[in-house]
Amino acid sequence: MLNQLNISGLDKVQVAIKRLQLFEPPDGYYVAFSGGKDSCVIKTLADMAGVKYDAHYNHTSVDPPELIYFIRENHPDVKIEYPRYPDGIRVTMWNLIPKKKMPPTRLVRYCCRYLKESGGEGRFTVTGVRWAESSKRRSRSGLELSNGTKTGKRIRIDPDNPNNEELARYCPTKGKHILNPIIDWLDEDVWEFIRKYNVPYCKLYDQGYTRLGCIGCPMSTKNAEELEKYPKFKRNYLRAFEKMLIELEKLGKTAGWQTPEDVMNWWLQKGVQHDQF
Repeated sequence: MLNQLNISGLDKVQVAIKRLQLFEPPDGYYVAFSGGKDSCVIKTLADMAGVKYDAHYNHTSVDPPELIYFIRENHPDVKIEYPRYPDGIRVTMWNLIPKKKMPPTRLVRYCCRYLKESGGEGRFTVTGVRWAESSKRRSRSGLELSNGTKTGKRIRIDPDNPNNEELARYCPTKGKHILNPIIDWLDEDVWEFIRKYNVPYCKLYDQGYTRLGCIGCPMSTKNAEELEKYPKFKRNYLRAFEKMLIELEKLGKTAGWQTPEDVMNWWLQKGVQHDQF
């Protein structure tokens, strides 16, 4: 519950605001904005906290069109970024798959690193990561620091609340400091906040989506349905698989696939292992 008080008499909204205010950097926060419900909440909290920030959205090339429309209509201040390779060419799912010579899978999610996690280098980044989202994220702390080492100073994210202490965790990305102000929020807390403060959200949530992400993501239980809903993206995946097979053939590795459709069928069956891998 949002109004549940800690031993200092603060509710979850007040604690999140205090976290944002406590670590505000001189140049302001870099808010990693995805357009999902959690991102909308942390951006609203940053406004309520009165902290300086700039928000950025990484256009992955496989974003649901409804999500892009929502961001442009409701968050015109968010800067839409286009991830790029070192040579300046834009990174897309369609050129990344042939480059990696395999589709992204549950075990090998290289796409996130290239398409979603770039940006914010050297900045204090704010994210909407929450423990309730996955078992992996339960290992995350409210404050994460990185200086390229595995050791460092321990920092409490909430000094006046010993029941809510978390130690700093070092992020793999060099030079990136990360604050997760709603790390301890439950799904119901997020929706309660959205309703209470009339925060706009993407209409896909009203269509049965619980999380928004890339179309065809192997982590999604609806990836096959999504590709039927968005046939243009399915065609683009098939073209990328065709180019991938050409690259594999150059290496003399067919991986047991003969056609792009073979790859698609394997991929949609949640394939995570293959002779080649």
